[in-house]
Amino acid sequence: MSEAINTEKEWKFKINPWITMIPLMLSIFMFALDETISNVALPYMAGTFSISHNESTWIITSYLVASGITIPAVDFLSKLIGRKQYFLLSITVFTIASILCGLANSMPMMLFSRILQGIGGGGIMPIAQAMIFEIFPKEKLSSAMAIFGLGVVMAPIMGPALGGWITENWSWPFIYFINIPFGILALYLVQKLVEEPPYSRKQKNVSMDFSGFAFLALWLLTLQIVLDKGNDADWFNAEWICKLFTISMLSFFAFIGIQLKKRKTGNALIDLSILKNHNFVVGTAGQVILMGVMMSSAAILPSMLQSLMGYTSFLSGISMVPRGVGCLLASVIFGILMPIIGARPIIISGLIILSIGGLMFGQINTNISLIDIALPNFVFGLGMILSMIPMANVACATLRNDQQTNASGVQNLFKNTGAAIGTSIATTMISRFSQMHQMMLTKNLVDTNEVYVNKLNMLIQNFAQTTDISTATHMAQAQIYRMLQQQATLWGYVETFRYFAIAAIFIIPFIFLIRENIEHKKA
Repeated sequence: MSEAINTEKEWKFKINPWITMIPLMLSIFMFALDETISNVALPYMAGTFSISHNESTWIITSYLVASGITIPAVDFLSKLIGRKQYFLLSITVFTIASILCGLANSMPMMLFSRILQGIGGGGIMPIAQAMIFEIFPKEKLSSAMAIFGLGVVMAPIMGPALGGWITENWSWPFIYFINIPFGILALYLVQKLVEEPPYSRKQKNVSMDFSGFAFLALWLLTLQIVLDKGNDADWFNAEWICKLFTISMLSFFAFIGIQLKKRKTGNALIDLSILKNHNFVVGTAGQVILMGVMMSSAAILPSMLQSLMGYTSFLSGISMVPRGVGCLLASVIFGILMPIIGARPIIISGLIILSIGGLMFGQINTNISLIDIALPNFVFGLGMILSMIPMANVACATLRNDQQTNASGVQNLFKNTGAAIGTSIATTMISRFSQMHQMMLTKNLVDTNEVYVNKLNMLIQNFAQTTDISTATHMAQAQIYRMLQQQATLWGYVETFRYFAIAAIFIIPFIFLIRENIEHKKA
C-alpha cells in the first residue's frame, strides 16, 4: 500500500487536464445518452419487431442490467489488462454494439446488441470519473466536477428530445448509428490525450473472482426482472415474484460474503473496505436517492405528456430541455461557489431547490401547455446539479488516487441500482395513486351530485343530435368515465412528483454527517 502511495506522489501528469477532459467527457456523454435515448422510440421498435410495449421495455433494461453487472468488475479488468487499454476496449465494444443495434431486425438480435452495448458502456463511466479525480489538482477539482456532473445529468435529459427528433425525422436505427462517429473520435482522442500512471497499468498475478461475479450477475438480473415485472404481477401477491426476490436477496448476501472473505487475500471483485470512508458512504447514499429521483422523473414526465395530453415523442422529449438549461446554470454557480463556501451549503441549497421543483410539478393539470412545464423543469434541473455534483465531490475527495477506480465502480453500481429501483417505485406509485383517486372520484358519479347530473345531461343532448337517446346516454357516460380516468391518472403523477420533493428533503439531515474540514483534502 505504501508503495502505491509513493508511486502516486512521484507521478506527474504532463498533458493539460482540460485537454485530457475532452475525450473523457465525450465518452461519458455517449454512454449516458444511451440510457434514455431509446425511451421515446420504443413504440416504433415494438412495431418493427412485432412485440408488445411491455416486451419492448427489455430494450432499456437489458442495457442497464449489462452495464450494472460490468461496473463492479471494472477495477479487476483494469488491473488485468491496464486501465487505459480497458477504457479503449470499452469504447470499441460500445461502438460496435451500437452498429449492431441499428442493424437489428429481430428482438433477440436487439437484446444481444443492447447487452453487448451495456457491457462496453459499463466500463466507461467509472474509469472516466476516476481519471478526472486524478488529473486535476484539488483547487481546480470543483470546476472539473461541475463539467463532469453536467455531462452525466444533461445526457439522460437530452436523450428523449434527441431520440424523438431522430425517430420522427429519420428512423429509430439512427439513434444508435449516431454513436459511430463519436465512438471513433473518442478512441482516437483517448489514445492520444489520456496518460496512464504507473498504478493503473497492467498488474501481474491478477485472478478473477468468478464466484463473486456469478452471484453479482444473478443478484442484478433477478432484481431487474422483479422491478420490471413486479407492478404488472401485483408485486408480492404473485408467488413467482416472491421466489425471484428471495433468490435476488440470497445472491446479494452471498456476493457480499464472498467479497468480505476474499478481501483478505486481495482477490475480491470489488474492495468493500472503501465503505470505511465516512464521506464516501454519506455521499454515495445521497447520490443513490438522487439518481432514483432523476431517472424516474425523466422517464415519467414524457410518458405523462404523451398519454394524457397527446404530445408527440419529439414534443415530450423537448419538455426536458429547460431542465438542461437549469443544469447548465447550476454548473456555473457550483464552479463559482464551491471554493468559497464549500460543499455542504451548496448541497443543502440544491436539495431545497429540488424539493421546490417537485412541489411545482405537483400543481400541474391537464390544461397546461408546454411552457407551463418549463419553469418547474428548470428549477428541477437547477436543484439536481447543485445537490448531486458537490455530493460526488465530497464522496471521492478524501480517497487516494489508487482507490479511485474501485470507488467509482462501487459508487456507480449503487447509483445504477438506485436508478432502477427509483424508476420502478415511481411507476408503481403512479399506478397505485391512480387507482386510489379513481375510487375516490367514482363516488361522485351519483344522481344526487348536481354537477355530475348537469354534465351528463349536457353530453346526452349533444350526442342525441346524431343518434338515439339510449346510445347518446351510453356515449355520455363513457365520456365522463374517460374524463374520470384521465383525472385519476393525472393525480397519480401529481402525487408521485410530490414524493420526489419529500425524498429531496429526506436527504438534508444526512448532509450534516459529512465531516468538516476534510472536504478538499486527500486522505
